[in-house]
Amino acid sequence: MTPTYWNEAVGELAERDRVLCKLIHAHSGITPRFRGDAFQALARSIVGQQISVKAADSIWKKLSARLPDFSAQCVAACVDSDLRECGLSSNKALYLKHLANEFTYGQFANGRWLELDDEALIAELTKVKGVGRWTAEMFLLFHLLRPNVFPVDDIGLQRAMSLQYNRGNPISKLKMRALAEHWLPWRSVATWYLWRSLEAVPVRLS
Repeated sequence: MTPTYWNEAVGELAERDRVLCKLIHAHSGITPRFRGDAFQALARSIVGQQISVKAADSIWKKLSARLPDFSAQCVAACVDSDLRECGLSSNKALYLKHLANEFTYGQFANGRWLELDDEALIAELTKVKGVGRWTAEMFLLFHLLRPNVFPVDDIGLQRAMSLQYNRGNPISKLKMRALAEHWLPWRSVATWYLWRSLEAVPVRLS
């Protein structure tokens, strides 16, 4: 499912910003799409922290085989050793259990968190052990498809903006935020096209 706002956002950004206009035309016909459920999206982010993509995929396959119904309820009910035997560290096993409990019994059980604005939702997500701001921002961008997320700490975004707006020189977060003011309320869309400009940096949507 492509975001309903996408065409409107692309049109406005192309008119406002010559760099984005060029990137939009270079990557026409490509859009992000919603994938997975909320619990699994965050669980995969926790599994993948500080390890290679290959290692994360291997652990995820083992988890899926051990727990075919990889739902929050299932993970909340399983014992820690089931998670550790799939290759998770003790800390990550604890984080997954905490996340599962929040989705089963806690603040995310009733779905009302979806009604929160971006910053309020990021604040709630980062209360969960193992979920930092970057993880929360990626969740808003790629799972919830929120239109105005700007992950200023993302290394890929920093590199793209350095190349596209600062002649390849390091770019300050202050300048990044100033440039992004012209993209409101579509900073997620601008970010996505800037990521696409980095041929050597794959964009993961899950």
